[in-house]
Amino acid sequence: METVKFTQMKDGDREDYAFLTEHETEYASGTADRLLAAMVELDKSLSGYKVTRLGHSLQAATRAWNAGADIDWVVSALLHDIGDIYAPYNHDEYAAAIIRPFVREQCAWVVEKHGDFQLIYYGEHVGANPHKRDAFRESAYFDDCAEFCEKWDQSSFNPNYSTRPLEFFSPMVTEVFARKSYDPAVVRANQREAMSNSALAAARSAI
Repeated sequence: METVKFTQMKDGDREDYAFLTEHETEYASGTADRLLAAMVELDKSLSGYKVTRLGHSLQAATRAWNAGADIDWVVSALLHDIGDIYAPYNHDEYAAAIIRPFVREQCAWVVEKHGDFQLIYYGEHVGANPHKRDAFRESAYFDDCAEFCEKWDQSSFNPNYSTRPLEFFSPMVTEVFARKSYDPAVVRANQREAMSNSALAAARSAI
């Protein structure tokens, strides 16, 4: 069997869909590699800053790593702007949709909302509401997103910051996207993890 038998999905049978499931599972296993390739394309994305979009993303992930953040935070920081390539007007939602099946709910929420939170720094200069984030005050993750933006996002445009290369983070991306999608033990709804760990940060400083 090289292709399914049907030309309309409603005409498919169990054999067809078992065949497609096998193909889809195999294709999904390459998600991490495709994302890492897309990260390289960020170098051709939005210009005008002192660092490229890839440089910004690597710097944000490096700051997370240096703070002793866990793998979910580090990978989320790395991929938080990957939507800039394909969805420049809702890049935050796009990136969150990519990572949501494989990371903690806390991290996916922060990535999804970080665009609104970032307006606190520049909204008044572009005719946008700098306090748009206030709509999310009741969220358990509000402070996490504010901290993410302050410490890892808005600060990561420094060309002189010592930044880890993409190859350093590649195994972490592979590990995260090898997880079972929407695993409750991974998603951990309504649970929070600290964004920094001083002991782990100290240990990593020697690496």
